[in-house]
Amino acid sequence: MPHEHTADEHSYIAHDTKGDYLKRLKRIEGQARGLQRMVEEGQYCIDILTQVSAVKKALDAVALGLLEEHMAHCVVNAVKAGGDEAEAKLKEANDAIARLVRS
Repeated sequence: MPHEHTADEHSYIAHDTKGDYLKRLKRIEGQARGLQRMVEEGQYCIDILTQVSAVKKALDAVALGLLEEHMAHCVVNAVKAGGDEAEAKLKEANDAIARLVRS
């Protein structure tokens, strides 16, 4: 079972990129609402599937950005410190990559 982190325990999204992630996620939220509207209106299935693909691609971009940031900061700092924390961060990163690949 994955460890649940509190906001105080881990808050490493860089201040200068946090706004970018929030903008992207708000745009994705709008796209998801658009998908709901398309289904409600009974639009053509292929058009809906095209939009689903766009939302997935946008979410993947956010996930990869977050993973890159995690590797560059959290994992690198843990590896420099060494010990159990380094092993834990590497396992956490590997598990996250595996989840992304499976999805």
